[in-house]
Amino acid sequence: MVIGTIADNLGRGIEGVTSSVSEALFEPVIRLGVTGLSRSGKTVFITSLVANLLDRERMAGLQAAQSGRIRAAFLQPQPDDTVPRFEFENHLAAITGPKPHWPESTRHVSELRLSLRVQPNGILSGFQGPRTVHLDIVDYPGEWLLDLGLLDQSYDQWAQAALAKAEDRAQAKDYLALIDGFDGAAKLAEAKALELAQSYTGYLKQAREDGYSDCTPGRFLLPGELEGSPALTFAPLPSGPSPRGSLRREFARRFEAYKSQVVKPFFRTHFARLDRQVVLVDALGAINAGPRAVEDLRQTMQGILRAFRPGRNSFLSSILGKRVERILFAATKADHLHHNQHGKLAAIMEALVRDARDRADFAGADTRAMAIAALRATVEETRDHKGVSVDMVRGTLLETGKQAAFHAGDLPSDPNAILSPARAGQGAWLEGDFNAMRFAPASLNLKPGEGPPHIRLDAAAEFLLGDRLR
Repeated sequence: MVIGTIADNLGRGIEGVTSSVSEALFEPVIRLGVTGLSRSGKTVFITSLVANLLDRERMAGLQAAQSGRIRAAFLQPQPDDTVPRFEFENHLAAITGPKPHWPESTRHVSELRLSLRVQPNGILSGFQGPRTVHLDIVDYPGEWLLDLGLLDQSYDQWAQAALAKAEDRAQAKDYLALIDGFDGAAKLAEAKALELAQSYTGYLKQAREDGYSDCTPGRFLLPGELEGSPALTFAPLPSGPSPRGSLRREFARRFEAYKSQVVKPFFRTHFARLDRQVVLVDALGAINAGPRAVEDLRQTMQGILRAFRPGRNSFLSSILGKRVERILFAATKADHLHHNQHGKLAAIMEALVRDARDRADFAGADTRAMAIAALRATVEETRDHKGVSVDMVRGTLLETGKQAAFHAGDLPSDPNAILSPARAGQGAWLEGDFNAMRFAPASLNLKPGEGPPHIRLDAAAEFLLGDRLR
């Protein structure tokens, strides 16, 4: 029995090595990470991307599709048996069904494998048959990516920074009132620990709802199976004595457990294996929320970029055998604007990440900013208003279900008109006004071979995948 078990395990090991070598040599794999902060559209992006790679009539910007070199595309079981499958079919039915609606947002890591049969190009292409390229799409919440910044901090460092942010946010007033005069050196009481953690979590959720991006720890917002666990039952307290058995001492211990048992395993298991990455950003939502939300988003993007340029002594440097080759920063919901403003939105997105990117060592990684809509929910029209032609978008309002034409406002041609007031901590925009609306998915009547309508999803795919499909 023991010998049989050893032989069986040895056989599986040899089989696994053979499979890995065969896949690396003959069936290359692209691991694409898709992340973004809440409401940035990760689920819709993946669903529309896969649907448009399966039916490629709308993918003229992807050269391999436009030239016909993608001969076939089909879904296969993902290679990671312990990772939930991305529910592509259910999400596609949600946005293309008779009563279209937005699918549920990302709450945990999921994965999907799409295999493409591609005819190579080049001098010897006529002598080669199609090859298979596997696209493994890894979907994970952007809130978890922000936790990378916690790894270099002690509990006291994190608590001081978190409380400093909270003091500038009205959403934190209840939590700040709860800890006002509170003695963190008092003996640990689980009921009090839970009350503090729940109040702090409530503040983070409301801040995220109101347009703020930097809301850590990320698992407080999306706890999954960890909800109610000690690793998620802590909160920031002002500095002070931390005797043995005190609440502050226990919070510090749980903070370290959160880093070692929650944050590090995620980066080791999933993030370290990515080849390409798209970071989706609801820049329009931040602009609508005001200058402070924009500045918060800019600083958040700096934190996200740290994950792609680990220092020599960082935790990630010890587990990353390679770095991400291409990173796309995509401002989503471009369909909420007339196309004549898409260039302005892309420029603002570029400016949001420029400071951090210019200082970053990407070791040859290619980065790009773009304005996209993975699923187009509106149509454009121009109306006369008091003798002036106004470019608008028209769609179905999510709250009322009624059709409405809408002009969000004019974005500035110079991104500094947005970023300078944000950096200065201005409370509201002094010039101009911008309003965001929430549109429901439009009813679709897709022809054979057509994927869902989009804006520049094909250009995004060309940047992320095009060089590997040649």
